[in-house]
Amino acid sequence: MLTKRDLLCSAAMTALVATTAKSTSAIAQNKADWPRLLEAKDIAEQGFIYGLPIVMNYAIMYEYAIDRNSGQFKAPFNQIKNEPNVYTYKDTAIVTPNSDTPYSFVWLDLRAEPVVLSVPANDPKRYYSIMLCDGNTYNYGYVGTRATGSEAGDYMVVGPDWKGDTPAGIKQVFRSSTQFSLAGYRTQLFGPDDLDNVKKVQAGYKVQMLSAYLKQTPPGAAPTVDFPKIDKELVKTNFFEYLDFALQFAPPEAKEMEIRARLARIGIGPGRTFSFKDLPLEHKIELGLGMKEGQRKIDEAVANAGKAINGWRVSGLPGNSAHYNGDWLKRAVAAQAGIYGNDPEEATYPYTRIDGDGRTLDGSKGNYTLTFPPGQQPPVNAFWSLTMYDGKSQLLIENPINRYLINSPMLPSMKKNADGSLTLYIQNKSPGADKESNWLPAPNDTIYLVMRLYWPKIEPPSILPPGEGTWKPPGIQAAH
Repeated sequence: MLTKRDLLCSAAMTALVATTAKSTSAIAQNKADWPRLLEAKDIAEQGFIYGLPIVMNYAIMYEYAIDRNSGQFKAPFNQIKNEPNVYTYKDTAIVTPNSDTPYSFVWLDLRAEPVVLSVPANDPKRYYSIMLCDGNTYNYGYVGTRATGSEAGDYMVVGPDWKGDTPAGIKQVFRSSTQFSLAGYRTQLFGPDDLDNVKKVQAGYKVQMLSAYLKQTPPGAAPTVDFPKIDKELVKTNFFEYLDFALQFAPPEAKEMEIRARLARIGIGPGRTFSFKDLPLEHKIELGLGMKEGQRKIDEAVANAGKAINGWRVSGLPGNSAHYNGDWLKRAVAAQAGIYGNDPEEATYPYTRIDGDGRTLDGSKGNYTLTFPPGQQPPVNAFWSLTMYDGKSQLLIENPINRYLINSPMLPSMKKNADGSLTLYIQNKSPGADKESNWLPAPNDTIYLVMRLYWPKIEPPSILPPGEGTWKPPGIQAAH
């Protein structure tokens, strides 16, 4: 059996013998300071784990705010785009999309000046939140029902290097660790007939540059950026080029100094232009092996994230810079499990691919039920939902009743059992007219289920702290 060291050495030796068309300038450039064989592979592995959320975020920013022909384009930087509809199977840019709080998005370019986000007064019964998430995928602040209340207010978002006074009238200042950032708005929809009310709330969300808010002359525009095109295929070979590009807008924090210094040794970072295609073949192999091992570690960690409870994984993955505290694997897991997820206090997300007995959920092989005992539905201050995804793609699935989730606002139209418990039917074909109100359509294939508890209760019974709380999600049962 070959050890990893043998494999690397033999692969590199094969490359040395086989390759004759190397770029001599690249060899000269890389020979002098390129790390030794296994070290370069380790740097690539660590760099991939560190960089995955950053590159994922860049890919979504490119589709949403830069490439007008992407099919997913929302609006240019610093302009809000309200989505007065819920996500369906046609929305493919973000994995595990949320379909019960219509989104609004603003991609922020904070280089020239801060941006002011203004919110209207909102009905306290209608949950809403604005999650501020930067290019490092840190959730660095919240505005909304839980965090700031339901009153109207003006909030300022500033870039990493901004220095200035807080103007009168600004309730709070939030500092992004990167020069480009995302404000993701979630506005609760009570049901299909409530969409016009959501549109009215969304119409009250306002986004202005600070100079416009103060009615002053704007500062000079920031330099034009040539954003490199990105797609799923390009990421496979150009991953480190995208990371190299994105890092120029992300001044290093103290806890990043070590990984940034290591990345610099393979040509990634300020003053360097990483070019994968110009590397000698053995260096490409080293980086490729490192990336593959990094992805394997992330996949494994996603599968084992948090705590297993009745087949569900319950974890508090997302958070701010202090929450991750330099644990790059934890950050990568949060991004891969569902990028732009909320902090646990804002929303907690139990998820599963297995039933309560540990068997893989598969709509082509069986039908399932999920039963909440009387009075034991998810304990929340806002609302809860259960969303169905395709097990392979983690996207919503097309189905005959256009139902992608079941949530607590739907309860009045659902049937309870004689003892007051609530049973949901999770299957590919209709369970019959008498049970269809409680049917969550499943794919004719593997299943991925995500529960969302918005503004979970803190007092018992509670899911908080994630995985340690007194409320446990019940296991999914195979129907017999």
